[in-house]
Amino acid sequence: MVPHLVTALTGPINELEQRILESTPVIERWFRLEWMEHTPPFYTSVDIRNAGFKLAPVDTNLFPGGWNNLTNEMLPLAVQAAMAAIEKICPEAKNLLLVPENHTRNMFYLMNVAQLQRIFYSAGLNVRIGSLNPEVKEPTPIDLPNGERIVLEPIIRQGRRIGLKHFDPCTILLNNDLSAGVPGMLEDLHEQYVLPPLHAGWHVRRKSNHFRAYEEVAKRFGKLVGIDPWLINPMFAHCGQVNFAEGTGFECLQSNVDALLTKIRRKYKEYGIQERPFVVVKADNGTYGMGVMMVRDAAELSNLNRRTKNKMNVIKDGQQVSDVIIQEGVMTHERIHDAVAEPVVYMMDRYVVGGFYRVHAERGVDENLNAPGASFVPLAFEKSALQPQPGSKPGASVPNRFYMYGVVARLAMLAAAYELEATDPEAEHDA
Repeated sequence: MVPHLVTALTGPINELEQRILESTPVIERWFRLEWMEHTPPFYTSVDIRNAGFKLAPVDTNLFPGGWNNLTNEMLPLAVQAAMAAIEKICPEAKNLLLVPENHTRNMFYLMNVAQLQRIFYSAGLNVRIGSLNPEVKEPTPIDLPNGERIVLEPIIRQGRRIGLKHFDPCTILLNNDLSAGVPGMLEDLHEQYVLPPLHAGWHVRRKSNHFRAYEEVAKRFGKLVGIDPWLINPMFAHCGQVNFAEGTGFECLQSNVDALLTKIRRKYKEYGIQERPFVVVKADNGTYGMGVMMVRDAAELSNLNRRTKNKMNVIKDGQQVSDVIIQEGVMTHERIHDAVAEPVVYMMDRYVVGGFYRVHAERGVDENLNAPGASFVPLAFEKSALQPQPGSKPGASVPNRFYMYGVVARLAMLAAAYELEATDPEAEHDA
C-alpha cells in the first residue's frame, strides 16, 4: 500500500522518482564507493517528509527505537544486515550486551528492545539486556503486551570491562541516546566494542552539524543525477544563545527565521508552489519530538505564550534548550485513510531493512507527527526496497516509491557518517 499524495503537485516528485530510477546503477555505484571510504553508523532511522514538490529527511536518529514496528517479513533483511555489521567489527563476537534507555515503564519501547534482542540472537549472538537504571538491582523479568518477556539485569563493571553476572560480552550495543551525558559505567572501556560509539550520543551530536553534512551530500548527489539539491534538502539556520524561560536571544531567532522564510518563498516562487512556507524551530540536540514549534512569521516569536516557552525550554532528561536549529518546514502530503503520514526508514550498517509510516489523525500537514496519538503502519517493504521496478509509471509503483525513500534515507545516513568522523575524539584531525 503506497499512501496517496493529496496534492496536484506530484509533478516534481514523480520527476525526481523517474530521475532516481533511471540513475539506479550510477547511484548504487556511488554509494558503494562512499562506503569504501566511510563507515556507516551501526543503525539509523530517518524521518522523511514528502511534500509532493520536495522529499527531504527532517530527522536522523542514530539510536533508533521502534524496531517493533517492522513487520515479520522485514526481519530476515534486518538479521542479514546485523550479521554483516557484526562481522565487520568483531567477527568472533559471541556475547552481545544490549543497553537500553532507562524508562522501564514504556511498554512500546521495551517491545522494541525485545525485537532488537531477537534480531541479534538470529544473527548468531547470545544477547542479554543490561540496564543502567539504578533501580534495577537484580534480574527483573518484564512481561510485554504481546506475550513476550524480557529480563533486565544490572550492569557490573570489572576493571575496564562491563558485563553481567556470568556474562562477559565483547560487544556493547547501545539503544540509549545518552541525552544526559555518558554514565561513568560506559567510560574508558577496554577491548570492548561500543556500538554506536559514545560520541554519537546527543551530549555531543547537533542537528545543525548533521544537516550541514547533509547539505554537502545533497549537493554532490544533485550533481550526480542532475537535480536541484533543494528538492531533497531542507534549508536550515542555527541559533546558539536562546533562553526560552527568560525570553532572551530572540533577536537571533527572529532574524534567522525571517531570512529563512525569505529563501523558501524564493524557491516556492521558482517552482510555482502556492503553499504558505513555514519553518520548524527545534532543540539542536535531543529526540522524542520534544522542544519543537512551527513558525510561519517571525513576528509570532515576539508574543510566545508561557505554555510554548515552557514546552521549548526543556527536552528529554530535563536538558535545558539554548541551541536551536531553524529548519525549512517540509509539509507531508501523504495520507493513509485521511490521516497525515510520514515515512520512517530503518537501516542497519549500509542496508535499508524496512520502515513504517508514522500516522497521526489529529495533526495537520505542517505539524510534528512525532507526538502522543501517533500510530504506525508498516511500509510495504516486503519486496526489498533495493529492488526498483524499471518501466513502472512514477508515483504508481510501491517498490519504486520506497526505493526513492531508501535512497534519500541512505543520503542522510551518509551525512551521519561524515558527522561522526568530524566529531570522533580519537580521529586524527588535520590541524
